[in-house]
Amino acid sequence: MNATPADPLAQLRGYHFPAPVSWWPPAPGWWVLAGLLLVLIAAGAWVLLRRRRRRAAARRAQEELQALRAALGSGGDAAAFVRGLSRLLRRFALARFPRQEVAGLTGADWLAFLDANGGGGRFRGGPGRLLTDAPYRPAGEIPAEELAELARGWIQRNAEERP
Repeated sequence: MNATPADPLAQLRGYHFPAPVSWWPPAPGWWVLAGLLLVLIAAGAWVLLRRRRRRAAARRAQEELQALRAALGSGGDAAAFVRGLSRLLRRFALARFPRQEVAGLTGADWLAFLDANGGGGRFRGGPGRLLTDAPYRPAGEIPAEELAELARGWIQRNAEERP
């Protein structure tokens, strides 16, 4: 018989640690959070793009107004300035408001529309009246700069998005 029994402690293995926790794949909560974050980013981009597109018409209208003012300042005809301003306001209104609300308006109805949407009564009872009767006035009687400021203010007030 064998007199030396086997040492049971000699058969034990040394210390060993489990494999490190992997960062991939993430837990389900992180997937949900990432999905929500993507939805929020997409919604924010859509809102910003829509707002920028809505304000683009106002930026272009302001630029065209500056061009009309420059043409008037370099010896342009005041009646031609008023006609150009009237076309500019109508195009901007068509871009900003529903077509059926704006397209058929002429004369006093057009001026009433402009007053109702930010004109403050200065189109029917102030320099804005020139939009309808400037072709019938002498060029010296047209306060073009005052009319240009009125149009600039109207465009600026209507540049913001309506509910």
